[in-house]
Amino acid sequence: MIKKRSLLLGAATAALGLALSGCDLASSSKSSFKGVDLTGAKYARELQLPDIDGRSRSLADFKGKVVVVFFGFTQCPDVCPTTMAELAQVKKTLGADGDKVQGVFVTVDPDRDTPELLKAYLGSFDPSFVALRGTADQLKAAAQEFKVYYAKVPGKTPETYTMDHTAASFIFDTEGRIRIFSRYGSGAEALSQDIQTLLAEAKR
Repeated sequence: MIKKRSLLLGAATAALGLALSGCDLASSSKSSFKGVDLTGAKYARELQLPDIDGRSRSLADFKGKVVVVFFGFTQCPDVCPTTMAELAQVKKTLGADGDKVQGVFVTVDPDRDTPELLKAYLGSFDPSFVALRGTADQLKAAAQEFKVYYAKVPGKTPETYTMDHTAASFIFDTEGRIRIFSRYGSGAEALSQDIQTLLAEAKR
């Protein structure tokens, strides 16, 4: 049920992104991207949150790399680990170009996702992935900037709640500009093609 809600949320956000990006459907249909083309969008332009060491990080820190931002939580049963695993797989298949790809995981569950837990979680996929963990207010601001939905879903006990959240990745080019909304379920091949397209642009 959670997975189904997440998929619906992701699709809804993608539709909203198309409506607000300022790109007409005709130009979007000509895009070479497998994901939703967000080039020129007026949102998801900034990201300023602390990392697990308490240092403030921003998209500017990763200039020169294609950045893949994902909002999730470590106790997510399906969407989050699948997304992180696919991104790790893509980095490996890209060989040397994989070093030009940066995964950024923004937790929507800072109460349970401690720095230690986030480090171990992302390390199990790729040690180069960066985890961002803000306060409730900082997370809210970041989610609003990205038009990301997240909400706590009560469990049988106060400690066993889960989180509904937008099931998608936001991909930035090497200049730090938002370019692609990649829906969950698109697969590693589509993600790889989109990342390679952005890397090729940077070489021109």
